[in-house]
Amino acid sequence: MGSISTDAGLLKHGEEVQRARAGMLPDEDLYELSDFFKVFGDSTRLKVLCALEGAVWCVSDLADILGMTRPAISHQLNILKREKLVRAQRKGKNVFYALADDHVRMILEMGLEHLHE
Repeated sequence: MGSISTDAGLLKHGEEVQRARAGMLPDEDLYELSDFFKVFGDSTRLKVLCALEGAVWCVSDLADILGMTRPAISHQLNILKREKLVRAQRKGKNVFYALADDHVRMILEMGLEHLHE
């Protein structure tokens, strides 16, 4: 990992600071992004996402895989669905869940890649 230099000669002032400030995300976007990443801060939700990576499961199957109750899995799936990280499809009496898209898989893979650097 590289070090960050704090030499006085590297400090930026004036117009460059203004450009950097203008390039910052609006507070509303930052709050939404923060909420989005908070969803990944729960190990149970990460387990659900990992179980859904490359597979489609109903609540009962996910409960069996993860050794949890159906209500606990349903609660986590509702949060993941609200954040558009999983999608649901009803088939008869069952609802089957899958990752919403490849972006979710990429976020998980990039997180693991970062941890293993």
